Amino acid sequence: MNFLESLRVSFRSLTANKLRSTLTMLGIIIGVGAVIALLAIGQGAGAAITSQVQGIGSNLIFVFPGQASTSGIRSAFGTAATLTLADTYALADRACCPDVAGVAPVFTRNAQVTAAGNNTVTTVTGTTPSYEFVRNFRAKRGRFFDLRDLDSVARVAVIGAVTAKTLFPNQDPIGQTLKIERVPFKVIGVMEEKGGTAFFGGSQDDVIFIPITTAQQRLFGSIATTPSGAPRVTGAAVSAVSEKQMNAAMAEITTVLRQRHKIIYQQDDFTVLSQKDILGALNQITDILTIFLGSIAAISLLVGGIGIMNIMLVSVTERTREIGIRKAIGARRQDILLQFLLEAIVLSVAGGFLGILLGAGIAAGVNTTGLIQTVVSPSSVLLAVGFSVAVGLFFGLYPAARAASLHPIDALRYE
Repeated sequence: MNFLESLRVSFRSLTANKLRSTLTMLGIIIGVGAVIALLAIGQGAGAAITSQVQGIGSNLIFVFPGQASTSGIRSAFGTAATLTLADTYALADRACCPDVAGVAPVFTRNAQVTAAGNNTVTTVTGTTPSYEFVRNFRAKRGRFFDLRDLDSVARVAVIGAVTAKTLFPNQDPIGQTLKIERVPFKVIGVMEEKGGTAFFGGSQDDVIFIPITTAQQRLFGSIATTPSGAPRVTGAAVSAVSEKQMNAAMAEITTVLRQRHKIIYQQDDFTVLSQKDILGALNQITDILTIFLGSIAAISLLVGGIGIMNIMLVSVTERTREIGIRKAIGARRQDILLQFLLEAIVLSVAGGFLGILLGAGIAAGVNTTGLIQTVVSPSSVLLAVGFSVAVGLFFGLYPAARAASLHPIDALRYE
């Protein structure tokens, strides 16, 4: 019996028991669909993170106070009072840091904000006018505060798009007054919509920007100073002159801060991270999560494979006399082996293709929610289908070998 004839016989045998064949394929369908859907969600999350990190600015370097250890415990970024406003101004000196294009210090806190009878808790970020350039984040209406506002410790605020809708629904916020922790501020601008969540600072659209001098002197008081009384910051965003000069800029930043903090042999009390470092760390997390989710989904493929083996063993038992008759009229051992192996492979391949449709449908359904844009990659499809075929081969081999090893006389006597 040639290959095509064995394939035809396999199809005829499977279609003779349509319900049983369909139920047998169900495990493979669900397994492949789950693998494709979960991998698509994981890859979509990775793509979203990449887009968000790249969208917060170009050639960015982040400087955080921290790396200080207390009783062997490392402080979280931004919690240590080891980075001052003067430190960030020193980084902006082109004589010391020629590869630095701009520096935007930030002092960030969550605060209660009220306006026009509305109340919310949002992120208040004290910064400098260079924030627009460094973070590539512009005011869409009105203006961002300038050096005069910074030097005069002005109580002016630029609000995010979401904050504007929350505090001033159906109103033009420009020129309106809001209160941050009961301190009045005049709204002078509304930022463009960024969407997503930045690496730090929460939602980029639910935020209020004020001059950092105002945040430190008129709003947050003692919590915005170091123990020595110097104005401190919770971080700084630094823009390198170009992507090629990012490593040089990071080295210059480290050198300047070590000199200012009089660090010789001790561990740095600050952290310098590039945009690539952050992106690499986040992508590593999403990659591990994707592999973990895919591995869990693959378990259902193994369950489906066990179902195939079970049904094939039942089929061998039911068709023992048929096997005996075929052997008696000249069928070889390899012919019987091929036929039953093909039946298992057909079940797994058919289930695999239906699983592709199921997985793609689930991914498309997730896209309609707007929470994340899934990515169904050809590699994930090939992986799922290849695994399903391997499952068919592995779990179909034993029943096929058992069928092929039956002695024709014993098979003919079987009732």
